[in-house]
Amino acid sequence: MNPWQTLSSEEKYDNRWIQVVEHQVINPAGGKGIYGKVHFKSKAIGIVALDQDMNTWLVGQWRYTLNEWSWEIPEGGGALDTDPIESAKRELKEETGLVAERWTMIQRAYLSNSVSDEEGFLFLAEDLTQQESELEDTEADLKVWKLPFKDALQMVLTGKITDSLSVMGILKVARLKGL
Repeated sequence: MNPWQTLSSEEKYDNRWIQVVEHQVINPAGGKGIYGKVHFKSKAIGIVALDQDMNTWLVGQWRYTLNEWSWEIPEGGGALDTDPIESAKRELKEETGLVAERWTMIQRAYLSNSVSDEEGFLFLAEDLTQQESELEDTEADLKVWKLPFKDALQMVLTGKITDSLSVMGILKVARLKGL
């Protein structure tokens, strides 16, 4: 049973991607307070693509919210009413041009559960075929980098990759592959 009691809720912000709601609450200790919640209107999708030679693909782009460049696994959003695997297939093709014959869901995670309900799904994509990418307008500066998986793992271990889906996905695949 939920130990939090909601007294009232007020929408503070809404756009096509997120909604922010402020809740007046009574916390589990009985004190009054506020709790802000960011509702995500899509699922977070991440893909670690591996070829038969243990190469992977990273995508790099300027992240507006961080005001810095970020190397990440291919990732994006998936509609809440769409199977995450379908969104993963679309995102991988869109960003890298890769199509995979074999898909494995390797992790489900909430990405910042103290303030948001954003649910993430990570996939391992294997048996790859290269086709043309289909970038969105917001991905005009996207750079695609094929590199040995061990190099991507080293980037996680040295803090050069900081995106949460990328860190989780790369570490999980390293564990699954015995690295």
